[in-house]
Amino acid sequence: MVAVIAVVDWRIEGNVPLGFLYLFPMLLFGSVLNRGAIAFAAAVCALLTELFDSYDWVSLVAIPRDILIFAAFLCMGLFVYEAGRSRQLAQRHLEDIEREAKARAEAEEQLKVLVESSPAAVFTSTSDGRILLANEAAHRLFGVPQGSLAGRSVHEFLPSLGNVPAPDKDHAPFRTAMQCRGHRASGEVFLADLWFSTYQTSAGARLAAMVVDTSEDLRNREEIGLNQLLAGSRILVAAVSHEIRNVCGAIAMAHSNLARGGSLNGSKDFEALGSLILALEQIAAMELRHTTDQVASVDLSSLLEELRIVVESALSEQDVRLNWNVAASLPSVQADRQSLMQVFLNLTRNSERAMRGRELRELTITTETGARRVSVRFRDTGCGVSYPDRLFRPFQQQAAATGLGLYLSRAFMRSFRGDLKFEPEPDGASFVVELARSGLGKEAYDTDPDSARGRSQSVPRESEPVA
Repeated sequence: MVAVIAVVDWRIEGNVPLGFLYLFPMLLFGSVLNRGAIAFAAAVCALLTELFDSYDWVSLVAIPRDILIFAAFLCMGLFVYEAGRSRQLAQRHLEDIEREAKARAEAEEQLKVLVESSPAAVFTSTSDGRILLANEAAHRLFGVPQGSLAGRSVHEFLPSLGNVPAPDKDHAPFRTAMQCRGHRASGEVFLADLWFSTYQTSAGARLAAMVVDTSEDLRNREEIGLNQLLAGSRILVAAVSHEIRNVCGAIAMAHSNLARGGSLNGSKDFEALGSLILALEQIAAMELRHTTDQVASVDLSSLLEELRIVVESALSEQDVRLNWNVAASLPSVQADRQSLMQVFLNLTRNSERAMRGRELRELTITTETGARRVSVRFRDTGCGVSYPDRLFRPFQQQAAATGLGLYLSRAFMRSFRGDLKFEPEPDGASFVVELARSGLGKEAYDTDPDSARGRSQSVPRESEPVA
């Protein structure tokens, strides 16, 4: 094209300038050459324009004209070069964006599958606790229909999250974990392990959390503790029984010697018999005492909430309805927390066992607060108690297991100034756990007017003779 324009400009006579036609080849040069080559091409085109121009070359006029012509050709080429280069960069950038968008879509799809298939509940919420997104496990954990969590307050299910401040200039973002109590939509309480983080977005503060129901772990831990307690107690009671048998053997021998002697006056065997009888009474009067250094003030409300977490699911699996009539606020009591939990678990297990095969299965747990005591009642609709006078004795023949549960439970209660009593019911059985309120001395408990109501079945202690 440059050659054709140059030949045409050379052959045409007259004052017809054709140098502007070199702008077209400069457009093509700008699309394929680099900056240096474009400048060289612009210089060549400017030279050809001046060479085949019909005007006389006068330096005063020609030099500015040639500079302008060269600048025009150079700018035209550079303009096309930059436009093409920008287009190529935009094209590459667009391709990068498309690749990143595709990779992001794949990652989001994988993350969505991971979150939706996760057994842990995952959700995000606003700073005021309104749930934005939640996976299927979160709906199952909170006991709500699928897709109904969006817009609801997370504080309804996890009240402890209401204490987490939103991130701002005064509060740094949180990246932490905690254990708290959660509530399902049905009112059921569960123990939750919670991992959460707070962060800022253009729409405001956000919270992302993952929740796992650990009630089963607590339930298993308490069940294992109870089983270990009963196993160790069987060994202890067996040792005491062994000592009693030894003493009884010695008494039988002394009695035989006295029978052969024919006289009791001044008999050493008779004196030995008296000593052995005294020792036997002391051994028979022994009760399993809990170490008093572990007795402390116990938050009864918190302990009963843990009890509900432990037993509610297990009772539901056995088709047992749990009626929870516990006061919202209860005073602290004097007890050993672990032992008291074992007493509650043993009573619940006994009630569940007594209701097997029954058409109506209900366990009602109620509380009553007195001036110096707090009572927790366990009433079931089971088969009842056939021999109330034989309760609280170890190794009963009619017991479904070892017969140590109630014996040890009452021993624990009495070790921290409490008691366990049986109350007959027309249909079923009722056991009352009586606890001394914290901050009261032994004299105050002994003179408590609530203890003289006379409504509970009187059951003799192990040290008392049973007719």
